[in-house]
Formats: sequence, structure tokens, C-alpha cells
Amino acid sequence: MIKNFAYILALLCFFVSCKKNNDIKETRKKGLITQNAMVVSARVEASKIGSDILKKGGNAFDAMCATQLSLAIAYPYAGNLGGGGFMVYRKANGNIGSIDFREKAPMAATKDMYLDENGEVIPEKSTLGAMAVGVPGTIAGVFEVHEKLGSLPIEDILKPVIALAHKGVVVTEKQEKRIKHYQPFFPKANKDSIILDKLWKANDTIKYPALAKTLERILKHGRDEFYKGETAKILVKFIQENGGIITEEDLARYKAQWRTPITFTYDDLNIISMSPPSSGGVCLAQIMKMIEPFHLDEYGHNSLKAIQAITEAERRAYADRSFYLGDPDFVKIPIETLINDAYLSGRMADFSFEKATLSSDVSHGNIQIIESNETTHYSIIDQFGNAISATTTLNGAYGSKLYCSELGFFLNNEMDDFSSKPGEPNMFGLIGAEANSIIPEKRMLSSMTPTIVEKNGKLYMSVGTPGGATIITCVLQTILNIHEFGMTMQEAVDAPRFHHQWLPDVIMMEPNSFDKSIIQQLEKLGYTINEEDSPVIGIVDGILVLDDNSYEGGADRRGDDTAVGF
Repeated sequence: MIKNFAYILALLCFFVSCKKNNDIKETRKKGLITQNAMVVSARVEASKIGSDILKKGGNAFDAMCATQLSLAIAYPYAGNLGGGGFMVYRKANGNIGSIDFREKAPMAATKDMYLDENGEVIPEKSTLGAMAVGVPGTIAGVFEVHEKLGSLPIEDILKPVIALAHKGVVVTEKQEKRIKHYQPFFPKANKDSIILDKLWKANDTIKYPALAKTLERILKHGRDEFYKGETAKILVKFIQENGGIITEEDLARYKAQWRTPITFTYDDLNIISMSPPSSGGVCLAQIMKMIEPFHLDEYGHNSLKAIQAITEAERRAYADRSFYLGDPDFVKIPIETLINDAYLSGRMADFSFEKATLSSDVSHGNIQIIESNETTHYSIIDQFGNAISATTTLNGAYGSKLYCSELGFFLNNEMDDFSSKPGEPNMFGLIGAEANSIIPEKRMLSSMTPTIVEKNGKLYMSVGTPGGATIITCVLQTILNIHEFGMTMQEAVDAPRFHHQWLPDVIMMEPNSFDKSIIQQLEKLGYTINEEDSPVIGIVDGILVLDDNSYEGGADRRGDDTAVGF
């Protein structure tokens, strides 16, 4: 009888356990699933315009152009005409490539332009107002992508964007808070009041008639309207009247650059990411190759050992970043050495699970970072199987805070991403070296990491994020969350994140998101934890190709980000 009772009890436990496991599977959080195509961006308005372009028969590159420009209206915090960015792509036939439409230093820029007579950095000169502005690259990038890879007429791409500018965009609660937070800075950069000086509340509609006019001129006259036409003349006059040094010649000389992406393998994945002047691809390769020998899947997600291994790899990669990386048109970068297995194995040779390595003991290898958090990212996969991953920015929130009311857009403060003074941190705490010093027409170093992942030779995901110095580590953790820890794309982008960037020597952690006992164990091993200064680490957007070839969009809970598709 007792045996029978024990048997029945065991059977009941088995069924309860099965039901629990099934419930867990059934209740797993998934993002939007679509069969044909998808766009994920910071705002539903931009995602919808991109998706509508695809529905009309356009490809991922047409949708990229429309989404990029729509974000200048729907998300002026980082979306832009007055900034720049990077895009990585994979065509349906497997061909890959990338474009760099990063801003450049004006020709009148000098190495010490942000230093006083004592050689000290002048506060706010590289972050606020016209002297902080780099030559914008967005319009050049959009037209270059459309000309080489697009399929629809430019009218089909620009008209919905112009209509959005006229119609306006509804303010969200998060946007209301952002505007309110940054309003005190706008008068510091602008002589007159600007559109965002008003008391905007959630559910108000902000219209951008001046930006609509600018886009209408660009539609009529093409790329050169922005770089050589009436728009160029208005822009240069405005910048110079506000104390800046950009000239008409600076605009006329600007060109977007096609680059060869960084590619590397991790287990059965092939990673395709951005090459310099973005540090993203190189650093991502270094970190992933350094942690590949460790059994992260066995350690568990955000476990003590997983956090240690990832942190120590990040520490070493960011030390290399600060020393070696810059604009490849100006600096010789030993990329092959930096992502070489033997070199990276040597970099991790002094790591032990028994104690933290000190950043003071980690220099660059023998053969640190400042960058704004206020970037934005979008991922697109079209109905033909083409994929893009694009990250774009003004650098700081609303860039330099300088707003050209006549043209209807903010201007970047990208000059702060140079090393104003080698060894001094930028606004994001990143340390720079001579490789990233200011030279006329040079592109400043970035952390943007638009990334595409293949699995067994097939398209697997498109992913990226804003987050300044944390971009690289956010992309890394999202890929690991799916590959090592079996998460859905939505779970992967929503999961708590941490970050280490060599200097300062702290692990940044999203507050109230990590097991307290893990934090205590890390501190015992010598790690310094900072939960106060990192309420948000990245706002990741990604698309995962599922086993049945449908798509799952992951739109980060930390923003107003939205996936739209069909």
C-alpha cells in the first residue's frame, strides 16, 4: 500500500511538473511575430512608415531611408538630419556590407580647440552650442543607400515622411519627461526660443512645418540640396552666427563611406558588425572571442561566473579601444591582431574567478571611452530576405541643443567624441588617446554597434541599441541571451543588463534588477558595483528569425520602441 501510495504521489508530482513546464513555455514573453517583414524602431510612427514602404513593394534599404528620416520627426531626441550614423546590411543572397555616414570635423578644427591657455578642457565647449557641431552625414548616407541598394523612387520614400512632419507626432509620457528634463539647456545654446521650449504634455501633437519644407526642398533637388543648395547656405549662416566654424565648403566636401564590416565567429554563429571609425565590431569581436572558451550556458544567466567572465573580457577590450581605435582614413589600426584568437587568449591569461582584475593593472595589449547615451537604433528585415541594422545619433540628448528653427532640426555635438585632450574622459566617461585626436575632416570614434548575425549560414538576427559606451555590451548581452540562455528576442532585449568599460573601474548595473547575493559575492571578490548611475543601460531593438522563417521583433521595454510588420 505504501509503495502504491509513493508511486501515485510520484506520478502526481510528474504531471504537476510537466504542467508547470508547459505553462512556462506557453507564458514565455514574445514580441510581435510576423510572416513577411518587420521594422523595429524607437517610435511606432517611424516603424509604421518603414513597414508601409515594405508593403508597397520596397526593400529593406528603401525602408531604412524612410525610417531614418522619420525618426528626425518622431524622435528628435536622437533621430536626425543634423547628425550621422552607421548601417550594416546582409542581402538575401548572403552579400554583406556597411556604410559609414558618421559626422566629420570641420576643416577649421584643431587638435586643441577645446582647451584653454593652461591646456585644460573648457567645460561645455565640445558639448553645447555651435562649436560642438560636426559636419552632418545623415542625408548623404540616406541618398547613398538609396542610390546603390534602393528600389522605389525617392518620392515614395520622402512623401510619407513629409506628411508626418505636417501632421505631427503625439507626445508620449516618456517624451514629455525628456523634453522637460532638457528644456533648461535649450536657452544656453539658442538665441531665440525653439519649438521644444513650450510646455508639451503627453497626448499633445508637435508639428514640424519647417522640417517639412526642408524635406520638400531635398525631395525636389536631391542630396545636394543639403550639402550645396539653399539648405546648405541657411545651415552654414545659422551655425556661424551662433559662433560655429562649419563652412559651405565643409558641407560640399562631405561624403558617406562604404566600409567592409567586421566579421567573426562565435560557436555556430557568424557575426557581422560595424568597422572603424565605429569601435563596435572590433570590441564586440574581442569580448565574444575572449568569453567563447567559458561555459556561460552552464553558469547561468547573470550568474556570478557569467558576470565575472563577461566583465573581465569587457575590461580588456575597452582598454584596447581607447588606445588603438580611430578613423581608419587617418590612423593605422591593427584590426587583425586585435581580434586574433592567440592575442585574445593572452589578454585573458591573467583572469581568475578568485578575484577581480584591477583596471589599473590592465593597459592596452602589447603589439577608455566618452560617448552619449542618447543614440537610437532600428532593425529591418524585408519580405525578400534582406536585412539591415542601423544606429544613428546626434550624440547627446538633442545633440548640441542648438536648433535651427528655419530648417526644423537639431544639430549634433559629435565633436565631443574626439579626444579633446588624450587621457581625459568625454561626456560618457570614455578615455581617448592620440588615435582619436581632432584632425580636420576626420571622423570621430564611436561605440555604435549595428549588428547582423547568421546561424549555420542563414540570417538569424538583426540587433543594435543606443547607449553610448554601453552599446557594445548591450548588443553582446542580447546575442548571448538568445544563443547561450535560450531567450526569445523580447526576453533578450528586456533582460537586466550590466556594463564595464575599463575606466572607471566599476560594474554598472541596472538598479533592483540583480540578485543581492550575487552583488555581495562580486564585492567580496573585489569588484565595485554602481547601481545608482545606470537606471537604463541601452534600449535594444532587434529581430530574430524563428525556426519556421517567421520573424520575432524585440522592442525594448525601456523606451517607446515598437515593432511593426506584416
